[in-house]
Amino acid sequence: MTNVPIDFSAVPEARQRDSYLRAVLTNPMGLLAAIILTIVLLIALFAPLLAPHDPTYVAIFKVNAAPGDGYMLGGDGSGRDILSRLLHGARNTLIGVGISTSVALLIGVTMGLFAGYYGGALEQVSTWISDGLMSLPALIVLLALYKTLGSSIHYSMAIFGVLLSPGFYRLTRNLVHAVKNELYIDAARVSGLSDLRIIRRHILLAVRAPIIIQLSIVAGISIVMQAGLEFLGLGDSSLPTWGGMLQDAFANLYVSPRAVYWPGLSIAFTVAALVLLANVLRDRMQQGGVRRHRAAALPTAAPSQSTTEIGKEDLLVVDDLVVGYPGDESWKAVVKGVSLSLKRGEILGLVGESGSGKTQTAFSILRLLPKGGRILGGSIVFDGQDLANLNDQQMARLRGKGIAYVPQEPMSNLDPCFKIGFQLMEPMRAVLGLSRAEARSRAFDLLKRVGLPNPQRVFDSYPHQISGGMAQRVLIAGAISCNPDLLIADEPTTALDVTVQAEILDLLRDIQRDTGMAILIVTHNFGVVADLCDRVAVMQNGQIVESNDVRSLFAEPQHDYTRSLLDAILDDTTTRSYLAPKTGEVRP
Repeated sequence: MTNVPIDFSAVPEARQRDSYLRAVLTNPMGLLAAIILTIVLLIALFAPLLAPHDPTYVAIFKVNAAPGDGYMLGGDGSGRDILSRLLHGARNTLIGVGISTSVALLIGVTMGLFAGYYGGALEQVSTWISDGLMSLPALIVLLALYKTLGSSIHYSMAIFGVLLSPGFYRLTRNLVHAVKNELYIDAARVSGLSDLRIIRRHILLAVRAPIIIQLSIVAGISIVMQAGLEFLGLGDSSLPTWGGMLQDAFANLYVSPRAVYWPGLSIAFTVAALVLLANVLRDRMQQGGVRRHRAAALPTAAPSQSTTEIGKEDLLVVDDLVVGYPGDESWKAVVKGVSLSLKRGEILGLVGESGSGKTQTAFSILRLLPKGGRILGGSIVFDGQDLANLNDQQMARLRGKGIAYVPQEPMSNLDPCFKIGFQLMEPMRAVLGLSRAEARSRAFDLLKRVGLPNPQRVFDSYPHQISGGMAQRVLIAGAISCNPDLLIADEPTTALDVTVQAEILDLLRDIQRDTGMAILIVTHNFGVVADLCDRVAVMQNGQIVESNDVRSLFAEPQHDYTRSLLDAILDDTTTRSYLAPKTGEVRP
């Protein structure tokens, strides 16, 4: 009884969230359920005004009385007005349900959010606790604790909420597993948001719909359980509840059989309305698979200290970097001893075909490797700090303000649940400590800076309401919002048409010139390198095979792989020459 066997595996986007209300109101069953629940809630809220008598008022001559003579629905076994007790019983019953569901939500959802997000030992211990609670028979536990809990049904419902929490825990944990690896969550991490803020603002909002659906079913279970406990004698007989009224009605069933109808029908209609509402909402949900990940074992090799001498102008020095993923028997290296450096104010292109390891190198610098990935060796020194040895909290403080990131797929890296303006303001408030007004003003300035013609419209839009090129400009605005020293751009023009690609490259060049930040461009496009970069490093099979300034590499490529890449894209035409800065344009 403590677990509701429902499998929710999809998370709705922002454009769909209003459709749940429409789904309820346009579906006959959903509309009926909504009407019933609204009536019950209004009755519970205004019970003292609606009830003709005090629920404890006793008329000795109206014991088990028939309807009429001031008692519209008749009298109960003690001479009290059934209608008045029924109205007040709605309030007390819903209070008990509110206690159980609140406790279940607080424990189950909180545990599920953190266990699903962090995984590891926390998830394992939380699952053990959840499995232990699920193994306990709720009714027997509550009956066993009757003497300890006393006559208050509210204490019993709080304990019942604890026993219900595993259902919320399992649901929330599975939903978080499906959401936490989305690109917009990675984008939130890169922008410098703390884990707590990401869980509270992004993940919880993304998984809320299935939890609400489960809540409606659990509320129905709580009503039935509370009525069952009171029917068995647990609770205060003087407190009007639907379960208590059922107990009194059954005690006088042969004298006044009609008295059992009113609390019975109230429970039945309310529970049925909750179940119907859950079914309508569930039918509206998108369906999809929940991914399950196997936790990787820790690597045996520890990151080594850098042996490369770092110059004063060097902002980033990657030395002998090794990145691997767990294989069948041992770790499989995908980055094999990569070394590169980037000076302040310099633009470096990291070029290679798909699978060469360039993106894994960039993710290593950000310390955002996909699940299972580990830095097995080498060092990543940024502004004097070895990133490979920093803990998660130290890296979170560095992202956004020290290192920013522009992703490859702009639409997937914007949270569909929030408007553009909020997503721009949030990192500035969290990382820079700006007020809401200051962050809003800076967000408008940034939208203008990246060339968006109507900043107000973009600010008030959801991601699905803007184009891919506009989304890429928004992400660039977000990346530079906290004045980083290093900007990592991963294939920033791949998903865009040729005209927009040129505009984005011009924008990156202008921003670099104005701010003096260093930029690491991860790309497979030598045209991007020729237009934008000062130096270029070519990767093949997880290794740097050639590194040189752009002019020299294009004029005289030394490695066979570099020549093959250039030959593959030039189609027998002459090699593209290095594009020098325009007159008057001075790079820092």
